[in-house]
Amino acid sequence: MSLLPQEIIRRKRDGEILSEQEIAFMVEGLTSGDIGDGQIAAFAMAVFFQGMNMAERVTLTRAMTQSGKVIDWSGLNLPGPVVDKHSTGGVGDKVSLMLAPIVAACGGFVPMISGRGLGHTGGTLDKLDAIPGYNSTPERALFQKVVRETGCAIIGQTGDLAPADGRLYSIRDVTATVESVSLITASILSKKLAAGLDGLVMDVKTGSGAFAARIEMARELAESIVAVASGAGLPARALITGMDQVLGRHVGNALEVAEALEFLQNDNPDPRLREVVLTLAREMLDLTGLSANPEDALTSGRALEVFARMVSQLGGPADLVENAILYLPRAPVIKPCVATRAGVISAMDTRAVGIAVLAMGGGRRDAADPIDPAVGLTEVCALGDRVEVGQPIAMVHGANEADADAAIAAIRAAVRIGDDGQPGAIILERIVAP
Repeated sequence: MSLLPQEIIRRKRDGEILSEQEIAFMVEGLTSGDIGDGQIAAFAMAVFFQGMNMAERVTLTRAMTQSGKVIDWSGLNLPGPVVDKHSTGGVGDKVSLMLAPIVAACGGFVPMISGRGLGHTGGTLDKLDAIPGYNSTPERALFQKVVRETGCAIIGQTGDLAPADGRLYSIRDVTATVESVSLITASILSKKLAAGLDGLVMDVKTGSGAFAARIEMARELAESIVAVASGAGLPARALITGMDQVLGRHVGNALEVAEALEFLQNDNPDPRLREVVLTLAREMLDLTGLSANPEDALTSGRALEVFARMVSQLGGPADLVENAILYLPRAPVIKPCVATRAGVISAMDTRAVGIAVLAMGGGRRDAADPIDPAVGLTEVCALGDRVEVGQPIAMVHGANEADADAAIAAIRAAVRIGDDGQPGAIILERIVAP
Protein backbone atom coordinates (compact mmCIF):
# COMPACT_ATOMS: atom_id res chain seq x y z
CA MET A 1 0.00 0.00 0.00
CA SER A 2 1.42 3.37 -1.01
CA LEU A 3 1.31 6.09 1.62
CA LEU A 4 0.43 9.72 0.97
CA PRO A 5 1.49 12.50 3.37
CA GLN A 6 -1.83 14.30 2.97
CA GLU A 7 -3.76 11.19 3.97
CA ILE A 8 -1.62 10.70 7.06
CA ILE A 9 -2.09 14.37 7.93
CA ARG A 10 -5.85 14.04 7.44
CA ARG A 11 -6.05 10.96 9.67
CA LYS A 12 -4.15 12.66 12.47
CA ARG A 13 -6.14 15.87 11.97
CA ASP A 14 -9.30 13.81 12.53
CA GLY A 15 -7.92 12.28 15.70
CA GLU A 16 -7.06 8.83 14.42
CA ILE A 17 -4.17 6.73 15.74
CA LEU A 18 -1.33 6.43 13.25
CA SER A 19 0.36 3.12 12.55
CA GLU A 20 4.08 2.48 12.95
CA GLN A 21 4.32 2.38 9.15
CA GLU A 22 2.66 5.78 8.76
CA ILE A 23 4.85 7.43 11.38
CA ALA A 24 7.99 5.86 9.90
CA PHE A 25 6.96 7.13 6.45
CA MET A 26 6.57 10.70 7.71
CA VAL A 27 9.92 10.60 9.53
CA GLU A 28 11.65 9.18 6.46
CA GLY A 29 10.23 11.98 4.30
CA LEU A 30 11.15 14.52 6.93
CA THR A 31 14.74 13.26 6.93
CA SER A 32 15.17 12.95 3.17
CA GLY A 33 13.34 16.16 2.30
CA ASP A 34 10.85 14.28 0.12
CA ILE A 35 8.04 15.77 2.19
CA GLY A 36 7.98 19.56 1.98
CA ASP A 37 7.90 22.11 4.78
CA GLY A 38 4.20 22.82 4.21
CA GLN A 39 3.15 19.23 4.79
CA ILE A 40 5.52 18.79 7.74
CA ALA A 41 4.07 21.96 9.27
CA ALA A 42 0.54 20.63 8.71
CA PHE A 43 1.49 17.31 10.30
CA ALA A 44 2.97 19.13 13.31
CA MET A 45 -0.19 21.21 13.63
CA ALA A 46 -2.39 18.09 13.46
CA VAL A 47 -0.34 16.47 16.22
CA PHE A 48 -0.46 19.72 18.18
CA PHE A 49 -4.25 19.67 18.24
CA GLN A 50 -4.91 15.92 18.39
CA GLY A 51 -1.90 14.64 20.31
CA MET A 52 -0.47 11.14 20.19
CA ASN A 53 -0.99 8.20 22.50
CA MET A 54 1.99 6.65 24.28
CA ALA A 55 2.55 3.99 21.60
CA GLU A 56 2.63 6.68 18.88
CA ARG A 57 5.08 8.73 20.93
CA VAL A 58 7.40 5.76 21.39
CA THR A 59 7.23 4.98 17.65
CA LEU A 60 7.89 8.60 16.67
CA THR A 61 10.79 8.85 19.13
CA ARG A 62 12.42 5.65 17.90
CA ALA A 63 11.98 6.58 14.24
CA MET A 64 13.55 10.00 14.81
CA THR A 65 16.40 8.43 16.77
CA GLN A 66 17.05 5.96 13.97
CA SER A 67 16.94 8.68 11.30
CA GLY A 68 20.68 9.08 11.89
CA LYS A 69 23.55 7.48 13.75
CA VAL A 70 23.60 6.56 17.43
CA ILE A 71 26.76 7.35 19.39
CA ASP A 72 28.52 4.39 21.00
CA TRP A 73 30.72 5.30 23.97
CA SER A 74 31.72 1.75 24.88
CA GLY A 75 34.93 1.81 22.87
CA LEU A 76 36.28 4.82 24.78
CA ASN A 77 36.40 2.99 28.14
CA LEU A 78 35.14 6.03 30.01
CA PRO A 79 35.74 5.71 33.78
CA GLY A 80 32.29 7.06 34.62
CA PRO A 81 28.67 7.12 33.45
CA VAL A 82 27.40 9.07 30.45
CA VAL A 83 24.61 11.32 31.69
CA ASP A 84 22.78 14.40 30.51
CA LYS A 85 20.09 16.89 31.41
CA HIS A 86 17.57 18.63 29.22
CA SER A 87 15.41 21.66 29.90
CA THR A 88 12.16 22.54 28.19
CA GLY A 89 13.42 26.11 28.01
CA GLY A 90 12.81 29.34 29.80
CA VAL A 91 13.75 32.98 29.99
CA GLY A 92 17.26 33.37 31.38
CA ASP A 93 17.79 29.60 31.53
CA LYS A 94 21.55 29.23 31.28
CA VAL A 95 21.63 26.20 33.60
CA SER A 96 23.39 23.90 31.12
CA LEU A 97 26.44 26.13 30.98
CA MET A 98 27.14 25.53 34.68
CA LEU A 99 25.57 22.12 35.19
CA ALA A 100 27.56 20.19 32.58
CA PRO A 101 30.98 21.18 33.98
CA ILE A 102 29.83 20.63 37.58
CA VAL A 103 28.73 17.07 36.84
CA ALA A 104 31.90 16.47 34.80
CA ALA A 105 33.97 17.65 37.75
CA CYS A 106 32.14 15.04 39.86
CA GLY A 107 33.12 12.13 37.59
CA GLY A 108 30.28 12.08 35.08
CA PHE A 109 30.64 12.40 31.32
CA VAL A 110 28.16 14.83 29.80
CA PRO A 111 27.70 14.83 26.01
CA MET A 112 25.11 17.59 26.01
CA ILE A 113 23.38 17.99 22.66
CA SER A 114 21.42 21.20 22.90
CA GLY A 115 19.15 23.27 20.69
CA ARG A 116 18.65 26.81 19.58
CA GLY A 117 15.97 29.16 20.85
CA LEU A 118 12.33 28.18 20.44
CA GLY A 119 9.79 30.98 20.48
CA HIS A 120 10.39 33.37 23.38
CA THR A 121 12.88 31.05 25.12
CA GLY A 122 16.61 31.26 24.61
CA GLY A 123 18.69 28.37 23.29
CA THR A 124 21.90 27.06 24.81
CA LEU A 125 23.62 26.96 21.42
CA ASP A 126 22.76 30.59 20.74
CA LYS A 127 24.45 31.48 24.02
CA LEU A 128 27.59 29.49 23.20
CA ASP A 129 27.72 31.01 19.72
CA ALA A 130 28.31 34.34 21.46
CA ILE A 131 31.77 33.03 22.36
CA PRO A 132 34.17 33.81 19.49
CA GLY A 133 35.49 30.69 17.80
CA TYR A 134 33.35 28.22 19.76
CA ASN A 135 32.48 25.31 17.48
CA SER A 136 28.97 24.20 18.42
CA THR A 137 28.77 21.66 15.58
CA PRO A 138 32.06 19.73 15.70
CA GLU A 139 32.81 16.50 13.90
CA ARG A 140 31.86 13.38 15.83
CA ALA A 141 35.50 12.50 16.55
CA LEU A 142 36.21 15.90 18.11
CA PHE A 143 32.98 15.79 20.12
CA GLN A 144 33.89 12.43 21.64
CA LYS A 145 37.49 13.51 22.22
CA VAL A 146 36.38 16.59 24.17
CA VAL A 147 33.92 14.57 26.27
CA ARG A 148 36.61 11.96 27.04
CA GLU A 149 39.35 14.48 27.91
CA THR A 150 37.29 17.24 29.52
CA GLY A 151 34.24 15.43 30.87
CA CYS A 152 31.67 17.43 28.95
CA ALA A 153 30.94 19.05 25.61
CA ILE A 154 27.90 21.16 24.81
CA ILE A 155 27.14 21.06 21.10
CA GLY A 156 24.27 21.14 18.63
CA GLN A 157 22.84 18.46 16.44
CA THR A 158 25.17 17.37 13.68
CA GLY A 159 23.73 16.31 10.36
CA ASP A 160 23.92 12.61 11.16
CA LEU A 161 22.48 12.79 14.70
CA ALA A 162 18.65 12.60 14.78
CA PRO A 163 18.46 14.63 11.55
CA ALA A 164 14.67 14.26 11.43
CA ASP A 165 14.44 16.21 14.66
CA GLY A 166 16.80 18.91 13.43
CA ARG A 167 14.44 19.81 10.60
CA LEU A 168 11.24 19.39 12.60
CA TYR A 169 12.67 21.52 15.41
CA SER A 170 13.15 24.53 13.12
CA ILE A 171 9.70 24.15 11.55
CA ARG A 172 8.00 23.96 14.96
CA ASP A 173 9.73 27.16 16.03
CA VAL A 174 8.05 29.25 13.30
CA THR A 175 4.65 27.53 13.05
CA ALA A 176 3.37 27.93 16.64
CA THR A 177 3.61 24.18 17.30
CA VAL A 178 6.21 24.29 20.04
CA GLU A 179 3.80 23.50 22.88
CA SER A 180 2.99 19.89 22.01
CA VAL A 181 3.74 17.22 24.61
CA SER A 182 3.96 14.52 21.94
CA LEU A 183 6.37 16.45 19.70
CA ILE A 184 8.50 17.70 22.57
CA THR A 185 8.82 14.18 24.00
CA ALA A 186 10.00 12.79 20.64
CA SER A 187 12.26 15.77 19.97
CA ILE A 188 14.06 15.61 23.29
CA LEU A 189 14.38 11.85 23.53
CA SER A 190 15.42 11.25 19.92
CA LYS A 191 18.50 13.39 20.55
CA LYS A 192 19.18 11.88 23.94
CA LEU A 193 18.78 8.28 22.78
CA ALA A 194 21.06 9.04 19.82
CA ALA A 195 23.65 10.38 22.28
CA GLY A 196 24.04 6.92 23.85
CA LEU A 197 23.30 7.99 27.43
CA ASP A 198 23.30 5.96 30.65
CA GLY A 199 20.88 8.39 32.30
CA LEU A 200 18.82 11.52 31.69
CA VAL A 201 17.36 14.13 34.02
CA MET A 202 14.69 16.49 32.72
CA ASP A 203 14.07 20.05 33.87
CA VAL A 204 10.45 20.77 32.93
CA LYS A 205 9.57 24.42 33.37
CA THR A 206 6.17 25.76 34.33
CA GLY A 207 4.87 29.30 34.79
CA SER A 208 4.41 32.45 32.75
CA GLY A 209 7.78 32.07 31.01
CA ALA A 210 7.42 28.39 30.12
CA PHE A 211 5.59 26.76 27.24
CA ALA A 212 3.77 24.78 29.98
CA ALA A 213 2.18 27.71 31.76
CA ARG A 214 0.06 25.33 33.86
CA ILE A 215 1.67 22.78 36.12
CA GLU A 216 -0.75 20.13 34.81
CA MET A 217 0.82 20.35 31.36
CA ALA A 218 4.33 20.33 32.83
CA ARG A 219 3.46 17.22 34.80
CA GLU A 220 2.04 15.54 31.67
CA LEU A 221 5.25 16.25 29.76
CA ALA A 222 7.51 15.13 32.61
CA GLU A 223 5.58 11.88 32.99
CA SER A 224 5.59 11.36 29.19
CA ILE A 225 9.36 11.79 28.91
CA VAL A 226 10.15 9.60 31.90
CA ALA A 227 7.79 6.87 30.65
CA VAL A 228 8.97 6.91 27.01
CA ALA A 229 12.64 7.08 28.02
CA SER A 230 12.30 4.26 30.50
CA GLY A 231 10.41 2.20 27.93
CA ALA A 232 13.31 2.71 25.54
CA GLY A 233 15.83 1.53 28.12
CA LEU A 234 17.10 4.94 29.22
CA PRO A 235 16.86 5.56 33.00
CA ALA A 236 15.25 8.95 33.49
CA ARG A 237 13.65 11.21 36.04
CA ALA A 238 12.35 14.77 35.95
CA LEU A 239 12.06 17.88 38.06
CA ILE A 240 9.31 20.44 37.53
CA THR A 241 10.75 23.90 38.22
CA GLY A 242 9.20 27.34 38.35
CA MET A 243 9.46 29.79 35.47
CA ASP A 244 7.21 32.53 36.80
CA GLN A 245 10.14 34.94 36.65
CA VAL A 246 13.48 35.27 34.89
CA LEU A 247 15.92 32.55 35.99
CA GLY A 248 18.96 34.36 37.24
CA ARG A 249 19.45 38.07 36.63
CA HIS A 250 20.52 38.24 32.95
CA VAL A 251 18.64 37.49 29.73
CA GLY A 252 20.35 37.45 26.32
CA ASN A 253 23.01 35.29 24.79
CA ALA A 254 26.34 36.94 25.62
CA LEU A 255 24.92 38.33 28.85
CA GLU A 256 23.92 34.86 30.02
CA VAL A 257 27.38 33.51 29.24
CA ALA A 258 28.77 36.28 31.43
CA GLU A 259 26.37 35.35 34.24
CA ALA A 260 27.34 31.67 33.90
CA LEU A 261 31.01 32.59 34.27
CA GLU A 262 30.22 34.64 37.37
CA PHE A 263 28.30 31.66 38.76
CA LEU A 264 31.20 29.27 38.16
CA GLN A 265 33.52 31.79 39.82
CA ASN A 266 31.19 31.81 42.85
CA ASP A 267 30.62 35.53 42.37
CA ASN A 268 27.36 35.96 44.33
CA PRO A 269 25.15 33.76 42.12
CA ASP A 270 21.40 34.25 42.13
CA PRO A 271 20.04 31.91 44.86
CA ARG A 272 17.19 30.49 42.74
CA LEU A 273 19.57 29.75 39.88
CA ARG A 274 22.00 28.09 42.28
CA GLU A 275 19.25 25.91 43.75
CA VAL A 276 18.15 24.69 40.31
CA VAL A 277 21.69 23.95 39.15
CA LEU A 278 22.76 22.05 42.25
CA THR A 279 19.49 20.12 42.59
CA LEU A 280 19.73 18.94 38.98
CA ALA A 281 23.36 18.02 39.52
CA ARG A 282 22.47 15.88 42.54
CA GLU A 283 19.76 14.12 40.54
CA MET A 284 22.17 13.36 37.67
CA LEU A 285 24.78 12.00 40.04
CA ASP A 286 22.31 9.94 42.05
CA LEU A 287 20.69 8.49 38.93
CA THR A 288 24.04 7.17 37.71
CA GLY A 289 25.47 6.06 41.04
CA LEU A 290 28.01 8.84 41.60
CA SER A 291 28.47 10.06 45.17
CA ALA A 292 30.52 13.25 44.70
CA ASN A 293 29.26 16.55 46.13
CA PRO A 294 28.39 19.02 43.33
CA GLU A 295 28.71 21.97 45.68
CA ASP A 296 32.34 21.06 46.32
CA ALA A 297 32.97 20.89 42.56
CA LEU A 298 31.58 24.40 42.25
CA THR A 299 33.18 26.12 45.23
CA SER A 300 36.59 24.52 44.64
CA GLY A 301 36.80 25.95 41.13
CA ARG A 302 37.03 22.52 39.48
CA ALA A 303 33.84 23.12 37.50
CA LEU A 304 35.17 26.46 36.23
CA GLU A 305 38.33 24.70 35.04
CA VAL A 306 36.24 22.11 33.18
CA PHE A 307 34.21 24.85 31.46
CA ALA A 308 37.36 26.69 30.43
CA ARG A 309 38.89 23.53 28.95
CA MET A 310 35.70 22.68 27.08
CA VAL A 311 35.55 26.14 25.50
CA SER A 312 39.22 26.03 24.53
CA GLN A 313 39.05 22.52 23.04
CA LEU A 314 36.02 23.49 20.99
CA GLY A 315 37.80 26.48 19.47
CA GLY A 316 36.96 29.27 21.90
CA PRO A 317 39.47 31.56 23.64
CA ALA A 318 41.76 29.81 26.09
CA ASP A 319 41.56 32.87 28.36
CA LEU A 320 37.79 33.44 28.20
CA VAL A 321 37.44 33.16 31.98
CA GLU A 322 40.13 35.77 32.65
CA ASN A 323 39.17 38.13 29.81
CA ALA A 324 35.48 37.60 29.12
CA ILE A 325 34.97 41.35 28.73
CA LEU A 326 37.34 41.32 25.74
CA TYR A 327 35.55 38.51 23.95
CA LEU A 328 31.82 38.71 24.65
CA PRO A 329 30.01 41.22 22.42
CA ARG A 330 28.50 44.30 24.05
CA ALA A 331 25.49 46.31 22.94
CA PRO A 332 26.07 49.98 22.06
CA VAL A 333 23.04 51.22 24.02
CA ILE A 334 22.50 50.42 27.70
CA LYS A 335 19.53 52.08 29.43
CA PRO A 336 17.67 51.50 32.69
CA CYS A 337 14.05 50.44 32.85
CA VAL A 338 13.03 52.23 36.03
CA ALA A 339 10.18 51.69 38.44
CA THR A 340 7.39 54.25 38.19
CA ARG A 341 6.14 53.55 41.70
CA ALA A 342 7.58 52.26 44.95
CA GLY A 343 6.69 48.79 46.13
CA VAL A 344 7.52 45.14 45.74
CA ILE A 345 7.94 43.16 42.52
CA SER A 346 4.77 41.08 42.85
CA ALA A 347 4.31 39.45 39.42
CA MET A 348 6.10 39.05 36.11
CA ASP A 349 4.83 38.11 32.66
CA THR A 350 8.04 36.26 31.93
CA ARG A 351 7.00 35.32 28.41
CA ALA A 352 6.59 39.03 27.60
CA VAL A 353 10.09 39.66 28.95
CA GLY A 354 11.46 36.95 26.64
CA ILE A 355 9.58 38.42 23.67
CA ALA A 356 11.02 41.86 24.44
CA VAL A 357 14.54 40.40 24.13
CA LEU A 358 13.55 38.53 20.98
CA ALA A 359 12.21 41.78 19.46
CA MET A 360 15.59 43.43 20.02
CA GLY A 361 17.23 40.68 17.95
CA GLY A 362 18.07 38.29 20.78
CA GLY A 363 15.90 35.55 19.26
CA ARG A 364 14.34 34.53 15.97
CA ARG A 365 11.03 35.39 14.36
CA ASP A 366 11.93 33.06 11.48
CA ALA A 367 14.19 30.01 11.48
CA ALA A 368 16.70 31.75 9.18
CA ASP A 369 16.90 34.99 11.19
CA PRO A 370 20.33 36.02 12.51
CA ILE A 371 20.71 36.70 16.22
CA ASP A 372 22.33 39.70 17.84
CA PRO A 373 24.28 38.07 20.70
CA ALA A 374 24.86 41.36 22.54
CA VAL A 375 21.29 42.45 23.24
CA GLY A 376 19.28 41.58 26.31
CA LEU A 377 18.78 42.46 29.95
CA THR A 378 20.91 42.54 33.08
CA GLU A 379 20.14 43.11 36.75
CA VAL A 380 16.54 41.98 36.35
CA CYS A 381 14.68 42.30 39.64
CA ALA A 382 13.23 39.16 41.19
CA LEU A 383 9.81 38.59 42.69
CA GLY A 384 9.81 39.91 46.22
CA ASP A 385 12.43 42.60 45.58
CA ARG A 386 11.54 46.05 46.94
CA VAL A 387 12.07 48.99 44.57
CA GLU A 388 11.78 52.76 44.86
CA VAL A 389 10.60 55.25 42.25
CA GLY A 390 13.32 55.68 39.63
CA GLN A 391 15.21 52.55 40.66
CA PRO A 392 16.07 50.21 37.76
CA ILE A 393 14.06 47.02 37.57
CA ALA A 394 16.33 45.93 34.70
CA MET A 395 19.10 47.30 32.53
CA VAL A 396 18.30 47.09 28.82
CA HIS A 397 21.08 46.36 26.32
CA GLY A 398 19.96 47.31 22.81
CA ALA A 399 21.39 47.73 19.33
CA ASN A 400 19.90 51.24 19.13
CA GLU A 401 17.87 53.73 21.12
CA ALA A 402 14.54 52.80 19.50
CA ASP A 403 14.94 49.10 20.26
CA ALA A 404 15.96 49.83 23.83
CA ASP A 405 13.00 52.18 24.37
CA ALA A 406 10.57 49.61 22.98
CA ALA A 407 12.00 46.96 25.31
CA ILE A 408 11.74 49.31 28.28
CA ALA A 409 8.04 49.85 27.56
CA ALA A 410 7.47 46.11 27.18
CA ILE A 411 9.28 45.23 30.39
CA ARG A 412 7.52 47.94 32.37
CA ALA A 413 4.20 46.46 31.20
CA ALA A 414 5.34 42.91 32.03
CA VAL A 415 6.44 43.59 35.61
CA ARG A 416 3.85 44.36 38.27
CA ILE A 417 4.83 46.38 41.31
CA GLY A 418 2.48 45.93 44.25
CA ASP A 419 2.40 46.37 47.99
CA ASP A 420 3.70 42.90 48.71
CA GLY A 421 4.90 39.77 46.95
CA GLN A 422 7.07 36.73 47.48
CA PRO A 423 8.94 34.38 45.18
CA GLY A 424 7.40 30.94 44.96
CA ALA A 425 9.31 27.70 45.35
CA ILE A 426 11.66 26.95 42.46
CA ILE A 427 11.65 23.12 42.75
CA LEU A 428 7.99 22.13 42.50
CA GLU A 429 7.81 18.37 41.84
CA ARG A 430 9.96 15.33 41.21
CA ILE A 431 8.86 12.67 38.72
CA VAL A 432 10.38 9.19 38.66
CA ALA A 433 9.61 6.09 36.63
CA PRO A 434 6.74 4.01 38.04
